[in-house]
Amino acid sequence: MLKPLRILVSGRILPPSRCCSGFVSRMRYVNRLKQDDAACVAALQSGRFFLFHRLKPLLLRNQQGGFRPAELQSTDVQDVLQRLGEDRSMVKESVLIGCTEQNQAQFCLDVGELEQAAVEEECEGNFIDLRKAFFLLTGAEAPLVAKGQALLRWHQSSRFCSATGQPTSRNQAGSQRVCSSSGITYYPTMAPVVIVLVSDGKRCLLGRQSSFPQGMYSALAGFCDMGEGLQEALCREVGEEVGLRVRSVSFSSSQHWPFPQSSFMLGCHAAVSPEHTQLDVDRSELEDARWFSLEEISSALQVQAPPRRGGPAPFWVPPKHAIAHRLIREWADRQRGSRAGGEGEEPPPL
Repeated sequence: MLKPLRILVSGRILPPSRCCSGFVSRMRYVNRLKQDDAACVAALQSGRFFLFHRLKPLLLRNQQGGFRPAELQSTDVQDVLQRLGEDRSMVKESVLIGCTEQNQAQFCLDVGELEQAAVEEECEGNFIDLRKAFFLLTGAEAPLVAKGQALLRWHQSSRFCSATGQPTSRNQAGSQRVCSSSGITYYPTMAPVVIVLVSDGKRCLLGRQSSFPQGMYSALAGFCDMGEGLQEALCREVGEEVGLRVRSVSFSSSQHWPFPQSSFMLGCHAAVSPEHTQLDVDRSELEDARWFSLEEISSALQVQAPPRRGGPAPFWVPPKHAIAHRLIREWADRQRGSRAGGEGEEPPPL
């Protein structure tokens, strides 16, 4: 049976909308959909949909042999549901995740109740674990599907009120849930995590946990304790995990990170004294931690994909979508600039 799904190709040029001509208007449009159930239902009819199966995103191969998330129109999703014996109204269970520049609302829908192979055949794609998908996607696609997965997971784990034990119900956009008994409103949350790349001026410090893929090292990271500020959490984590005292720190950037649950990653660079670089690794936290030279880091940044199982495990770093990768690349760029004659920058003192 032919299944002519109208899958929307990324980058397709559509006529601009007066309602969504810029960033501010798009953000206000998304906010209106969160507040107005009727407007959100209307947006479902012309929106783009990202399908998940038990939190695994649906990916398609592109003409270059790479992968991209499948974006389906509402009618296509409804047709798939109908052909597989599901009610077309299931699209109303979708969760709003954003808006395109062409004023099309973007939704995610988990079809985990359907047979995975049947949905894959209908859509001519594959549901792939998000950890693996992060190595296969490019550009803004990885953060988009990560957001979708995080919201779907939150809804699946927040069906009952933590205060009363009674069921919660969601609004149409899926931006909140309300207890049917007490009226308590719940919103999706993220746990703050500090992630830091430590340097002694010439080398950077990376560690690995036993759960990491073979050969992969990353920046140090840890959850912020209740009542801590960013700098306090950073200094504590570095002291606990590797026994070093941070003398200066600078903020780099932040990122939502979906593993293992939704975290708000606060990325920083930190400096330690070149005279005090002896590591005292807490083996209950880390399997290993080492200092790496610029040459070693430059080589690791060239590794485009994790090594295959059974083969040798070279030193490599997290994928480019990860904030750890950004921190490592920033440090390497700074070191190259310093060697080329520029003055090396040290984070300001605490």
